[in-house]
Parts: sequence; C-alpha cells; structure tokens
Amino acid sequence: MRSPRAVRQFILGDDELDITPKFFGDNALVDRAIVTLLGKQGLMLVGEPGTAKSMLSELLAAAISGDSGLTIQGTAGTTEDHIKYSWNYALLLAEGPTEKALIGSPLYQGMLQGKIVRFEEITRCPPEIQDVLVSLMSEKQLMIPEMGESARISARPGFNLIGTANLRDRGVHEMSSALKRRFNFETVKPIQDPQFEISLINMQLERELGDLATSITIPAGVIELLVTTFQELRSGNTQDGGNIKTPDAVMSTAEAVNIAYACALESHYLGDGVLNGGAIARQLIGVVLKDNTDDIKRIRYYMDNIARERARQNEDWKAFFDASREFWQ
Repeated sequence: MRSPRAVRQFILGDDELDITPKFFGDNALVDRAIVTLLGKQGLMLVGEPGTAKSMLSELLAAAISGDSGLTIQGTAGTTEDHIKYSWNYALLLAEGPTEKALIGSPLYQGMLQGKIVRFEEITRCPPEIQDVLVSLMSEKQLMIPEMGESARISARPGFNLIGTANLRDRGVHEMSSALKRRFNFETVKPIQDPQFEISLINMQLERELGDLATSITIPAGVIELLVTTFQELRSGNTQDGGNIKTPDAVMSTAEAVNIAYACALESHYLGDGVLNGGAIARQLIGVVLKDNTDDIKRIRYYMDNIARERARQNEDWKAFFDASREFWQ
C-alpha cells in the first residue's frame, strides 16, 4: 500500500519526479478522497455523466491497492451473490460448503486481501441489494452461515469501498439514509475553466490520433469554438451575459473530446485535412440528439441567436453556423 502522498503524486502528477497527471480537475477533491479512504467511511463519487468518476475511482484503487480490478458493476440484475459470494455447485454437492467450493465476490476478495473495491453505478441496484452493503460497511465483516455459525471473514486493514453514481440518470434507485451514512460524498463537477478545458482536449486529441496527428491541421480557434459551445450549453450562460436553456444531453469534456476526434477523422479521410467549424456542427448532432426532442429547439435557438451573431465576425463561427443551418432547421 502506497503512502497518501505517493497516491496523490500518482494521480495528480509531480514535476520533480517526472510523474504525469492522470486526473484533471479539482485537486482538493482528490485530497479529500484520499483522506476519506484512510478512515472507516466509504467514498461515494457522484456527478454528471462524463465527469471521470469511474476513472478517478480506478486511479484511487490502483494507487492505493495496486489493483483496480476488484469491481462490481451495478445493474438492475445485480444480486446479493454478486456482492457477497456464490458457490461452485458441483463442489458444493460433492464436498459440502467448504472454502474450496466458495466463489468470493470482488468485495469478498477485497476484504480478504485488504484492498480497495469499486462499486460502479450503485444506484442502478434495487434497494434491497444496496442495503446488503449497510452491515458490511458498518461491521467490516462478512458472515458465511452455510459454513457454520461462527464462519466469517473480517476485513483486513486497507479495505474500503468506492462507489459511483450519476446525478442525471432516470429510473434509478435512491440510496437509503442508512447507506448514505456509510459514505462520504464527493461531487465531481465538469471543468469550469475554458482555457484548461481547451488544453485538455488538445492533449487528449493528440493522444487519440497518434500518428495521424501530424497529417491533420487543428486550428486553435476551432477547439475554442467547441469548448465555448459546450461551456455555454452546459451552464446556460453565454459569454456576453445572456441566458439560454440547457439541453438534457450530457455536455461533458469527454463528449467534447469525442466530437473533436470524430471531426479530425472526418477532415483526414473525407476532407482536406483541416478541422473546421462545419465539422463541429455536424458531429454535434450525435451528442445532443439522444431522446429529448426539446433539445432540438434549444440548439436551434442557440444557432439562430448566438452562433449567427458570432458568424458575422469570425470565420470559424461562420462555418459552424452555415453547416448548422443544414442540420438544425
């Protein structure tokens, strides 16, 4: 198990040790998360989709335990067996309930080995399954009644649980108050600084393009246009102080990277090798048009009022607006 300082350096980077940062955002949040995992409380990362909650939980588990693979994926079909243990029924019939016949869940293995366990999308699980965690997080013990009244495992030092939950999902199950008390909640927010988001998108885009990056021209103004559009649609506030209605679609940095990557591929294989504002408008359709038809009206308003005005003074915005007229009318 690494020291808290080493965990922080692994996640946030360290120039003196030549460690590159792996999580970009709120450094204070990472510090609080590390401190939480040092104690008895579990850590619950909540936020909008696409804010790197899962990545942060994976980094924390890898840095602290050296293993990020002890993961339970929460779904509507998650059962108590997925959280506790199940049995190899051939061995169970042949030998009875023995350690050899028992198949431990990731949480079982984490308690046994003293490692961090990740529970993704915990609010997708039915309430009765979520409540299985209450006693496990309180007592840090797992009873195995099939092997006798006293059969149990106690969590070794180092065990803890990191959960994630989306704030925008529909049809999910609210956690009980009892379960909430077993966790410290940290909200992972979208990146607020546009310049930082621009640099992050450029870095991620170069990494994803690989060798193709040298054959594609990516004007700085086009990435700035992309980030400005996302920031304004995400917050509902324009640069000139106006207010707009925000779409229900997720306007995360991860989605912006996906759009930039798709536009770069389009310009390389189907265009002249220069990324332009028109490609941004075309690829924006796949992000915004999910399942809410009202989002079309909101984007159309943005194009007709905000983008149109900027198109009169900027070539990138003109290409963006001209392409949008074909798709958003």
